[in-house]
Amino acid sequence: MCVTDGSAAGGVLPPEATEKFNTWGGWPAMRGLSRWYEVEVICKGDADETGYFINISEIDQAVREQTLPYLQDMISGPGDPASAPIGEVVRGMINGLQPLLQEAVAEVRLHLTPMLSMGIESENMDKVTIRHEYEFSAAHRLHCDSLSDEANREVFGKCNNPEGHGHNYVVQVAVAMPIDPMGDVAHVEELDELVDTVVIKPFDHKHLNKDTEEFAALNPTVENITKMVWEKLTGKVDDLGSMPGAELVEVKVWETQKTSCVYRGE
Repeated sequence: MCVTDGSAAGGVLPPEATEKFNTWGGWPAMRGLSRWYEVEVICKGDADETGYFINISEIDQAVREQTLPYLQDMISGPGDPASAPIGEVVRGMINGLQPLLQEAVAEVRLHLTPMLSMGIESENMDKVTIRHEYEFSAAHRLHCDSLSDEANREVFGKCNNPEGHGHNYVVQVAVAMPIDPMGDVAHVEELDELVDTVVIKPFDHKHLNKDTEEFAALNPTVENITKMVWEKLTGKVDDLGSMPGAELVEVKVWETQKTSCVYRGE
């Protein structure tokens, strides 16, 4: 895997702007915000006698020499860079990288914000997987009713404190969907609304054990929270009108930066 950061903005400066010297106030004046991009390249293969199957420096060089200039070309110009067909852009990245990396590219993910990415697998170029992260803050107490108080304290330690404790949870929802004939993908506003309605609002700033029906009798471990988020979203994602053919493929929940759980409906 190789990740390369880059920022780029569409538009071309007028000729007179290039003749100005930069001043303490800056020239040209900044209008709006530039787009933020991060390219994640995932390769797969069998290691040889060196222990490598590919040198990471080769990936980095290919991305910098081929992918980033290609991305710049795709989003530059007088139009809105946000209107670039993302599905076609990511497909083009894969097609450009494969001959440079011995056909080892398994997936490319284009991160449009720190919390939103669009990924395409090289073996299925007709679908894109949208990954979007959301946050909520909640308290919980780890306690299993089938265990004695002593056993609960032994298993869960301080997390069994009767008053509970809190976390800032991060929820990543991954949805796979077809790329349309124009090479574009659906926007995520309707998915945002769904997650906000069925996950964030019911859990945010709540004591999960005391204030929610879902965990009144279910121990709110990160494992159970992840599975519960899946159950609340699955089926409903399929009905999103702006995302025809969408399918929930993965839910990941971070309880802390070091502790997370993934559920794929198995």
